Amino acid sequence: MTISRDERPRSRSDQAWAISVGGIGVVLFTALLAFTWYFAATLLLIFTGMLLGVGLNALTNALGRRVHLPHTLRLAIVCVALALMLAGVAYLGGATIAEQASLLSKTIKSQITNVKSFLDNHGIDTSFFDFGSAAPAATDAGSTPTPNAASRGSLPGAGALASSGGAIVSQTFKLLFGAISAVGNIFIVLFLGLAFAAQPSVYHDGLLFLVPARHRTRATLIVDGISETLERWLIAQIIVMLAVGVVTWIGLAIIGIPGSFILGIQAGLLAFIPTVGAIIAGVVVVLASLASGWIAALSALILFLGVHAMESYVLTPLLQRQALDIPPATLFAFQILLGVVFGIWGLALALPLVAIAKVMIDHFNTYEAPPLAEAA
Repeated sequence: MTISRDERPRSRSDQAWAISVGGIGVVLFTALLAFTWYFAATLLLIFTGMLLGVGLNALTNALGRRVHLPHTLRLAIVCVALALMLAGVAYLGGATIAEQASLLSKTIKSQITNVKSFLDNHGIDTSFFDFGSAAPAATDAGSTPTPNAASRGSLPGAGALASSGGAIVSQTFKLLFGAISAVGNIFIVLFLGLAFAAQPSVYHDGLLFLVPARHRTRATLIVDGISETLERWLIAQIIVMLAVGVVTWIGLAIIGIPGSFILGIQAGLLAFIPTVGAIIAGVVVVLASLASGWIAALSALILFLGVHAMESYVLTPLLQRQALDIPPATLFAFQILLGVVFGIWGLALALPLVAIAKVMIDHFNTYEAPPLAEAA
């Protein structure tokens, strides 16, 4: 079959256009990856606010099944109830939390020292425990130690005063900026969550408006599926976290472990992070229990294994069997990957991100056949 002279320029033009479009697509995709990489912390912060908004909207809709009130009023009731609950916990257990947190910190530091000594006595390298050994080593290596100068009663020079003053000011500003950044992040998450929950239909319709009209029906199904999946998962996750926290607190209190209340709180909060959170919570519980003896530590370990089994084999399958169905190895691999790339944000938000990806993949696998049949 020969191609006429009139069709050859058209074929070359189509080929050049396809190459140009492909090149532009590669450049845009690369730019998107670079933007995501450099602004990952901000994007994950916004995603956290969206998750909070989804959770508040889920609680608001659940309240709407019981009482018939406007959406804004139901959201206000949910927010006031959550605020009163947090205020009650802080008022009734604030002193206990502060006291147990201080005691727990001292206990864990002491137990880490004991573990280091035990490993040293058995010929195991523990150099990774020596976080603060650099400063003493530098002092020993010096030819004129500071204590000798102080013992002679000599006053520090202007250079020493300026150096120490600059270090104090630097540390003060670092702590101040860290506190401001943490408070700012909390404010951003709360503001975004309340904004998304107050007018979910506005943001839902606005997101779909960005999609071309011919793909809007499919985009609606995907967005609705993601929203429904995240809502079910968040409600189930809240129940799991409360159950893990309460059971851990009561169990450790029965065993007689000091700081059982704060240990229960941290176990419940870490239950938000699958697998990795449970491991961290278990290590903390066992370290804190070593101060009460090996029997208490063994009892705490058995309690932790029982709570983890309850979470993994009872609560999670029962509450999330319709929300998520992600193989544990796949989830753990994505947790490690996102944790290494994006730090604690990626580790904490790995499950909802994987859930979103799974919803999209399932949708395209389910709805890929009809367009091909229509085209045929």
